[in-house]
Amino acid sequence: EDQLVESGGGRVQSGGSLRLSCTASGFIFDDHIVGWFRQAPGKEREGISCISPSNSVTHYIDSVKGRFTISSDNGKRTVYLQMNNLKPEDTAVYYCAAVSGPPTELITTGICSAVGVYENWGQGTQVTVSS
Repeated sequence: EDQLVESGGGRVQSGGSLRLSCTASGFIFDDHIVGWFRQAPGKEREGISCISPSNSVTHYIDSVKGRFTISSDNGKRTVYLQMNNLKPEDTAVYYCAAVSGPPTELITTGICSAVGVYENWGQGTQVTVSS
């Protein structure tokens, strides 16, 4: 069974850092695109970053550029989201998702931030940033 498992969430103060991990079982990332999403209470799920692990092409939304870094370790079947200078508005449940086969153009155009692109989802990990 194909599964994604997130870890690394927690509670930090404003300006702090966390590193989230998304580990796959049952499939490899080589031919996938992996995205990180977040959902705050009462808000829609928002795509924040995505990566093609095969060539490390990445995309970020403007609100996290310069603060968050997405990366992958294909040998560990893991995609990371390093989050620095966290702000209270970053508080949300963070999810990773994966989809097989799409071209890298989905990343360079930002389409990879759309929820509907993805086939597999993790269960989410809570990130809470206090002021």
